[in-house]
Amino acid sequence: MSIALEQIGENAKKAETVLRILSSNQKNKVLITAADCLMANIEQLLKANVSDIEQAKKNQMPPALIDRLMLTEDRVAQMAEGLRQIAGLEDPIGEVLSMKQRPNGLMIGQRRVPLGVIGIIYESRPNVTADAFGLCFKAGNVVILRGGKDALHSNQAITIALREALVNCELPADAIQLITDTSHETAEAFMCLNQYVDVLIPRGGAGLIRTVVEHATIPVIETGTGNCHIYVDETADLDMAVNIIFNAKTQRIGVCNACESLVVHEKIKDALLPKLVERLNEKQVELRGDKQSQNVCHSIVPATEEDWGKEYLDYILSVKIVSDIDEAIAHINKYNTGHSEAIITKDYDHSRKFLDEIDAAAVYVNASTRFTDGFEFGFGGEIGISTQKLHARGPMGLKELTSTKYIIYGNGQVRS
Repeated sequence: MSIALEQIGENAKKAETVLRILSSNQKNKVLITAADCLMANIEQLLKANVSDIEQAKKNQMPPALIDRLMLTEDRVAQMAEGLRQIAGLEDPIGEVLSMKQRPNGLMIGQRRVPLGVIGIIYESRPNVTADAFGLCFKAGNVVILRGGKDALHSNQAITIALREALVNCELPADAIQLITDTSHETAEAFMCLNQYVDVLIPRGGAGLIRTVVEHATIPVIETGTGNCHIYVDETADLDMAVNIIFNAKTQRIGVCNACESLVVHEKIKDALLPKLVERLNEKQVELRGDKQSQNVCHSIVPATEEDWGKEYLDYILSVKIVSDIDEAIAHINKYNTGHSEAIITKDYDHSRKFLDEIDAAAVYVNASTRFTDGFEFGFGGEIGISTQKLHARGPMGLKELTSTKYIIYGNGQVRS
């Protein structure tokens, strides 16, 4: 382990002893100040981001990923607003979840407490820097960030502004630290910093998440990739279906809750697919489908086995025709990534069946998968979308960044 990482870990542990006992008012003051510091430093943030964008274009980064990397005045303002919203949320720390009296008179309860030091490894999304700090801080946690090299200048500028806010509020700047060495060796060493880091959260593509899971000695909360499906049932309102699919696929393509896969009941394929192809042509979306879908629309190109499980992050959509809802559910559960799945239907029984049998963190009826988002769910932001089943699942807000401890009140009891 490098001396630099060791020092970052030690600094985090020192800051953690301060953060765990902060009052809600103290935390909220910092968050409001941090929002103000982001806006006060907006020129520096945008200038740093320009450097990252220029390098990304030289490296021929795909447009969808450049969009994820890009900061604008509006996006910085959204980051600041996210911090203000987090300040307005109820503080989970100190909440007593239960309290029961035992026959021997002991009062035994559970209280919500911070996780401690959270490490986050993420790719080219600089807004994660502010979101991660805000949520971790409000839940009483220190955060150590390791962003991708593509966003290094942007992440540094954002971190400087957030550390300025902490200093202005007379709190440890090391409540947030950014690892600026973006080498794979340092990343892997960070994954083994278990004597200082309590939880590690990867945010990014399948490759990043797999690497973290395979190499980390720190407990990991997986935030997964999104091969999100929309199933159009035989009773679906076709205009509604077209609008939802168009939104879920094209509103923003480089995000994990975008629709990547379409499943269509065979009875409505002839009515739906031509209307859908016409609408998706507005954004030049390529459809890759099975033989049945190709027979309906000749512009649909043949799909491979790989397409059914692919997170494209591009203007591409797979199309599978099925004979009934059972086949649809089986197909989705085979190829999904446990993120977000939707059904478009007028059939109440089918909607309940879909909700019950689809294995995913978020399951929708007659709505776009794009709503799987901490801001949209009312969390004021999110640390990621957890696709695992332990501790946290779905958008991870404040409560998902806490643990519990037992608190026991006695009056002299001893065990016999």
